[in-house]
Amino acid sequence: MPELPEVEVVRRGLQTHAVGRTVGTVEVLHPRSIRRHAPGAADFTARLSGAVPTSVRRRGKYMWLVLDTGDMLLAHLGMSGQMLVQPAGKPDEKHLRVRLPLSEGQELRFVDQRTFGHLMVASGGERPDVPSVVDHIALDPLDPGFVPQELVRALRTKRTEVKRALLDQSVVSGVGNIYADEALWRAGLHWGRSTRGLSDTQALTLIAHVQDVMGEALEVGGTTFDGLYVDVNGESGYFERGLNAYGRRDEPCGRCGALIVREAFMNRSSFSCPRCQPAPSRRR
Repeated sequence: MPELPEVEVVRRGLQTHAVGRTVGTVEVLHPRSIRRHAPGAADFTARLSGAVPTSVRRRGKYMWLVLDTGDMLLAHLGMSGQMLVQPAGKPDEKHLRVRLPLSEGQELRFVDQRTFGHLMVASGGERPDVPSVVDHIALDPLDPGFVPQELVRALRTKRTEVKRALLDQSVVSGVGNIYADEALWRAGLHWGRSTRGLSDTQALTLIAHVQDVMGEALEVGGTTFDGLYVDVNGESGYFERGLNAYGRRDEPCGRCGALIVREAFMNRSSFSCPRCQPAPSRRR
């Protein structure tokens, strides 16, 4: 699933290629892709047609186009969603779900093979430029307003494993399986460590590594494993080449040489070095 760096790459592309262009007559080609828009397809298309995006924003894995009408087009990419800006007339992608014609001969296309992603038109919540449906989501580590010490305090309130806390969007948003494993490897912490057992120094070091690994991934376009994540121009990211733990089962740790292990975690996988990241004697 695309994580924060991948979504931010797409957001930046939309900021460049979609802002200031008038939306034409929208086509919904698969109803599942707007399933979260309760009023239905007719309302979805009516509220978008003729609108002009003025900016593109993001919180965690959600991003939205702020429209001059006061509405916002909220997008979540799910596991395979793509937001592509294509020339009008270019052949449709096989899994094209929603087409938004733009002025100047362009189209914004929502392509989603597995249809776990979705689009919806939303209104503002406590802040008029933040959709009400994401009000509850915590700030992410790359947000200008993010304060590491506040995350440390949030971790202190949890009685759980450190990786589970990192994946909790009410604690910190945008951190997924890949970057959690990478940050924990850099910090020398096992995913099963208790949040309450971390010192302030360990917690702040981990948060700094989360920020660093996401920043580095952002610089190279994110991580692409199966070809489904691409930017608005259809280009893949290259951070997979820099991964130290995730997906490297039975490969030598780049720090100590021990073989990376894979463990089951929340119906997913966690990858860690058994020597650099020793498991706690008692998991909580």
